[in-house]
Amino acid sequence: MSTKRHREVALLFAGTLFSDEEVYRGALSLLKQHLGPVLFESERIAWDLTRYYSDELGTPITRRFIFFERLVEASLLPDIKILTDDMESRHLLGGRRRINIDPGYLTEAKIVLASTKNYSHRIYLGKGVYAEQEYIYSKGAYRPFSHAYPDYRKPEYLAVFQQARQYFRQNLTANPVNI
Repeated sequence: MSTKRHREVALLFAGTLFSDEEVYRGALSLLKQHLGPVLFESERIAWDLTRYYSDELGTPITRRFIFFERLVEASLLPDIKILTDDMESRHLLGGRRRINIDPGYLTEAKIVLASTKNYSHRIYLGKGVYAEQEYIYSKGAYRPFSHAYPDYRKPEYLAVFQQARQYFRQNLTANPVNI
């Protein structure tokens, strides 16, 4: 017989893609209102692997990660994904998104992203949201899975997540945010 385990507490982040800094700042303001103070934002990282988002977001596209101070319960990821999808909708122009906001969480052992798209390696969480594990922590570093998005294999992403992991390890007892 198994024993019920304690909740999983995680460091919440949002990966953003955008081409208009003003749209990013507006979304950042909404994220702070709903998810609390920002721990840190990554540097701007050029997103140039494909033209997949170019028609929708414009060019050049920038990636920026936002990490939040308050730790959350991992089980809140579906609610947070629904919230960020709503925020994207607030920035539509001519029916097109102007920002992509993908929430995820980081623990000592893994990094998980939320998606509304099903695929063979994604796990259904409920409310139309799936979990996709991008990294596992092994031998002193996060390591991408074979199905990880190509941009998540970049060394600059791994450095950002390593920095966030150090904060997480120092703050495991923080109170989760209420959504």
